[in-house]
Amino acid sequence: MTPDRLAQLMQLRHALHQIPEVSGAEEKTAAFITGYLRGYDPDQLLTGLGGHGVAAVYDGVAEGPTVMIRCELDGLPIEEISDQPYRSTHAGRGHLCGHDGHMTIVAALAEELAARRPARGRAVLLFQPAEETGQGARAVLADSRFAQIAPDYAFSLHNLPGRRVGDVALCSGAANCASRGMRIRLTGKTSHAAAPQDGISPAGAMAQLLSGLVALGGGGDLGADYALVTLTHARLGEATFGIAPGEGEVWATLRTVNDARMERLIAEADDLIRQICAECGLGVEISFDDVFEACTNDGEAVAILQTACRAAGHPVALRDQPQRWSEDFGQFGKSARAAMVWLGSGEMQPQLHNPDYDFPDDAIPVGVSIFASTLKEILG
Repeated sequence: MTPDRLAQLMQLRHALHQIPEVSGAEEKTAAFITGYLRGYDPDQLLTGLGGHGVAAVYDGVAEGPTVMIRCELDGLPIEEISDQPYRSTHAGRGHLCGHDGHMTIVAALAEELAARRPARGRAVLLFQPAEETGQGARAVLADSRFAQIAPDYAFSLHNLPGRRVGDVALCSGAANCASRGMRIRLTGKTSHAAAPQDGISPAGAMAQLLSGLVALGGGGDLGADYALVTLTHARLGEATFGIAPGEGEVWATLRTVNDARMERLIAEADDLIRQICAECGLGVEISFDDVFEACTNDGEAVAILQTACRAAGHPVALRDQPQRWSEDFGQFGKSARAAMVWLGSGEMQPQLHNPDYDFPDDAIPVGVSIFASTLKEILG
């Protein structure tokens, strides 16, 4: 990649970095990407996919498979801490997971595909909404128009702090953990703070749950039985001194390597919660948010990525354990041969979702070359 081209792509990323939008509200980002893609003459341009999703299609000369390269549109509801001139202009929101870099890499492929169509099949560049909530991939797949571009192969990347910028890693099989947010609402009876015995407070049950839930999943090695329960929020009554509380909430994130273990963990947590609430005379409602199934890399897709990375001059480190964080990209693997590759974003880079995270521009050409090589490997 020439210095001028890299400078152009850096400018694109910085522009995207300034306008982060949270999951399901990516209207401005989608419009920006749509305008950019129109400049590179796709054969088909779908907008509003599963919300604000955008897909650019480049048809090959001959019949062949459909290959989709996917990235994410959404940012995070976190205030960015940065003195960069391109820092977020949206208060309380930031591109702190690197999706601005992922979008830039996939958008850069449009120029190459416009200049030279695939020899066969077709390439689809998908800009997916709402990855952070786990709802986006499902919504895109549920959109009736997705059938027009349904891929035979699907690929994506995610940047990986803690590894040198541009380092490439792959995992065959389990790639990202399953996770879901569990919201527990406890209902008792309020009373005057001078007469707590006349009410039913959830305080005792909450104390038991805070320790009991964590005991169900302590983490450890990422084997098939791995389970982790992380307490993320708790609230007891109202912020007042005159009322003995009658309701409360506990939020926890459940995490496992595979979906079967997740179902067991949910059942174990459900049994514990209902037993404690029954003993304390409390009503209980349990609901789930941010539901991610486990993400699994297909063996053939991994082999293609390995070959493509070598052809692009990037050695690949093979891992035997998945990432602990979750991804909804695995939804596409239910109907396509799919794999995600990890791209190093710096040994000293802050962790994903940190308020001072910033995708490294030097990783852009590596990501572009990997995906360009992947498309060439399958489509010629």
